[in-house]
Amino acid sequence: MREIIKLESTAGTGFFYTTTRNKKANQGKLEITKFDPKARKHVKFVEKKLSK
Repeated sequence: MREIIKLESTAGTGFFYTTTRNKKANQGKLEITKFDPKARKHVKFVEKKLSK
């Protein structure tokens, strides 16, 4: 009951993390601050659909 999502950097580097989230929990788009190694700083990552 989990879906794979992509967390994409807002710094415009193209770097992304993949993670899972509960399909039944409608909480809106996930936004989290994580480290972007290409930008070499912590930036906001937003949820995007993972293209299969």
